[in-house]
Amino acid sequence: MDLHVLTEDLAVCRLPATSHWPLPTTEAGFWSVTRTNDELSVVCPAETAPAGDDVQVESDWRALQVAGPLDFSMVGVMAGLTAPLAEVGISVFVMSTYDTDYILVKKSALAHAVDVLQSAGHTVDYL
Repeated sequence: MDLHVLTEDLAVCRLPATSHWPLPTTEAGFWSVTRTNDELSVVCPAETAPAGDDVQVESDWRALQVAGPLDFSMVGVMAGLTAPLAEVGISVFVMSTYDTDYILVKKSALAHAVDVLQSAGHTVDYL
């Protein structure tokens, strides 16, 4: 697979399920918002992370974007990317959109993750 390392530092945030829907800024950037019965999860540029006593924020994430678009019939894309990372103990946060998939890794593990993915036969470039 071909992957691109995105330039932004990201935050993964958990808000109570009853929280108001956060509106991303109108500026370009990486935003993902998912609501379930249990939580409101937001991935956003670190500098825009919500604050509050009832908000949990995990900072210092970087995203690797799988070059897409990917066809919905493709099988094992995430398994092929996350298995080599798991073997060396790199924790991931995985996200999908309609067009592609993203693997978030801690900024401190990014260089190691890139090396591992390249050793596993994947192509990784920096945007």
